[in-house]
Amino acid sequence: MDQLLWYHYLVGAILIVSALIIIVTVMLQQSKQQGLSGAIAGGADTFFDKNKGRTVEAKLSKITKIVASVFFVVALAAVVVFALIN
Repeated sequence: MDQLLWYHYLVGAILIVSALIIIVTVMLQQSKQQGLSGAIAGGADTFFDKNKGRTVEAKLSKITKIVASVFFVVALAAVVVFALIN
């Protein structure tokens, strides 16, 4: 196969965009560790801080799972389809 067709570019673009979204959402998520300062200070958070963090964290986690699933399915489908074509 000498040339790339339009669907090669489409699949590649979907994979690149989904990979970038995964990177951004993972980087935006907060760490589960409190570290040494949390152990010494006791990690005093208010009720509202905990609930606000959970909703944002829950949304980021859900977005990460959905986009990672899309990435996996598209990559797997691309391997199967492109292997059958060649």
